[in-house]
Amino acid sequence: GMDGAPPPAGLSAYVAVSQLLGLTLLATTGAWLGRYRGGVAWHGHLQFNVHPLCMVLGMVFLQGDALLVYRVFRHEAKRSTKALHALLHGLALLIALVGIVAVFESHRSKGIPNMYSLHSWCGMAAFVLYLLQWLLGCGFFLLPRASFSLRSRYKPQHVFFGIALFALSITTCLLGITEMLLFNISDSYSRFVPEGVLANTLGVLLVAFGLVVGYVLTRDDWKRPPLAEELALSMDFKTLTEGESPGGSS
Repeated sequence: GMDGAPPPAGLSAYVAVSQLLGLTLLATTGAWLGRYRGGVAWHGHLQFNVHPLCMVLGMVFLQGDALLVYRVFRHEAKRSTKALHALLHGLALLIALVGIVAVFESHRSKGIPNMYSLHSWCGMAAFVLYLLQWLLGCGFFLLPRASFSLRSRYKPQHVFFGIALFALSITTCLLGITEMLLFNISDSYSRFVPEGVLANTLGVLLVAFGLVVGYVLTRDDWKRPPLAEELALSMDFKTLTEGESPGGSS
């Protein structure tokens, strides 16, 4: 693709659908907490509700958008695209941290035990691994110039775990929604009460968002085309590692 070439047919439509789903996700989460759970507040009995809101915003919506950066900004300088990618992931981490603090504080004030449920185990694993992935990504690709060979060896792992952690985050949200429904409306959930239907709908939207983002990320022909200077770099690297000088004489 030439610089400034239009994005491939279909990519823009899928990205638009992903953003529509993402905003619908946030609205649905807000509607559930506002309509059925009393709203959101940092102090008092509503502090818990900060948790689902922050997790959906940070670990799902922003994480998904950070992954899409390389598909959306296909022809910007690699460095600024990379910085935006890291920035969005960093913001997602911060918001998720607020959400984690909220649930621990809320449990402490109500005398509820922490970290016993499958949801909390998966969630803590997702957050810790996400933080680690972010630190490694910054270390290899952003900060000091890690050697080209080191970066190209680490990149496939970075890409795989990026998608895996996004999937784990969505799975953890589904576990959390189920847990919240069973704690709050276990007696009426089976009667298709509006809160249960709304929360189930939120779960379906989470899966849909994950599938659309996953599709965009895994389509080979939608990957960011390497810019001229990146191609030159990798050609130089190839000739060096194969024992020839870039000039061509061995």
